Amino acid sequence: MAEADMPAMAGDPAINTSARPGFSLIGVIPWPVFIALALLVTGIYYKGKPDDLGNVSVMIAILGLGGFACAELGKRIPGIRSLGAAAIFATFIPSYMAYAGLLPKPLVGAITDFTKNTQFLYLYIAAVVVGSILGMDRKMLVQGFLRIFVPIFCGSILAGLVGMAVGLACGMSPEHTFFYIVVPVMAGGVGEGAIPLSVGYAAVLHQDSGALLADILPSVMFGSLTAIICAGFLNFYARNRPHLTGYGVLQIGEHDDPELMASEPTAAVGPIQIAAAGVTVIALYLAGLLLQRLTDFPAPITMLALAVAANVFRLVSHQLKSGAYSYYKFFSGAVTYPLLFAIGVSLTPWEKLIAAFTAGRLVTIVAMVLTLFATGFFLARRVGMYPIEAAIVAGCHSGQGGTGDVAILTAADRLQLMPFAQIATRIGGALTVTLALALYATYH
Repeated sequence: MAEADMPAMAGDPAINTSARPGFSLIGVIPWPVFIALALLVTGIYYKGKPDDLGNVSVMIAILGLGGFACAELGKRIPGIRSLGAAAIFATFIPSYMAYAGLLPKPLVGAITDFTKNTQFLYLYIAAVVVGSILGMDRKMLVQGFLRIFVPIFCGSILAGLVGMAVGLACGMSPEHTFFYIVVPVMAGGVGEGAIPLSVGYAAVLHQDSGALLADILPSVMFGSLTAIICAGFLNFYARNRPHLTGYGVLQIGEHDDPELMASEPTAAVGPIQIAAAGVTVIALYLAGLLLQRLTDFPAPITMLALAVAANVFRLVSHQLKSGAYSYYKFFSGAVTYPLLFAIGVSLTPWEKLIAAFTAGRLVTIVAMVLTLFATGFFLARRVGMYPIEAAIVAGCHSGQGGTGDVAILTAADRLQLMPFAQIATRIGGALTVTLALALYATYH
């Protein structure tokens, strides 16, 4: 299949060039506006009031400038631009800039406060998850969630065994290899994985959790970076092997909801439908958040389950489903790279990533992540899934939580796999942390 004949990938955050106006864009920003924004933000930084940087309009401009500029740079470098360089650059260039002092401290502080206080990462995940789910055929949706557990479970077991074998071969102790490298890689990120692990380990050892977290974080960070690179490579690999990929579709024979496909988008979706879908997305997330406060069950998984139920039992109208799908397309196209820039500045400490660069830890983590991807790839056909998509979802188990899922799927140009990635990250991570803490308490 020629590249021009390939179906469009719904998760691709790149802008459709056929729809561009008659001037160049940097991401979604026309270049004259990009230059004007850069000058205006510079003027506000030097001449404005201290709290102007926290203004939501100013912050949108800052994140848009940084995110799309870094992504555009990644897209223009030959050799690596097809390997997820846009997502990698949008995440790790700002991380390094913040570490090296190339971004002013007040700007870093404003971005960090905005990212953590608004929690807009979860709004993004909610939009992508709910929009993806409501756009899927009901029968294939249920089958997909049941089938994806096979490569995730098998990949986790094999990755753990491979990680232990490689770590021991590199001269590391069994305890350190398992609890500080193997488990953190598959623990589901920082907030849901590394921090609970460090607190649990500290309670058992009667030590300060901060020192333990410093030993755990590098494994989480480098595992996620390795998964991003692998996802970018698989996207490149799939271009000349169309029989191995569904271009973002997980299951063989899967398709979008026939009702959505049969309708005229311009007639079915307007501002009211999109706004209604946005409020619905927020309502589903708030339901998950309330349950999390009551039971500690992860909010994104509750939201995911409610969205699945709404689709399977026809609880939402056709117009609302169309609006949710358009809402998802907007977020994947316009918000992805600014979000990654914010994540890089505020949630990706460069010094922790560099701390992972020891030979034994590096080799062990790479072996684990490759095992996760390979298991998904080779088991896919047995459970009726496309190898590329199954490998990417299985690989998300080594991602840095929700931030890792966004970066991995962006590098793979398959953001519509987000619901399945959340299963790998949230449920897989929660099970990993629970079992690890039980073993740690028993071991000590």
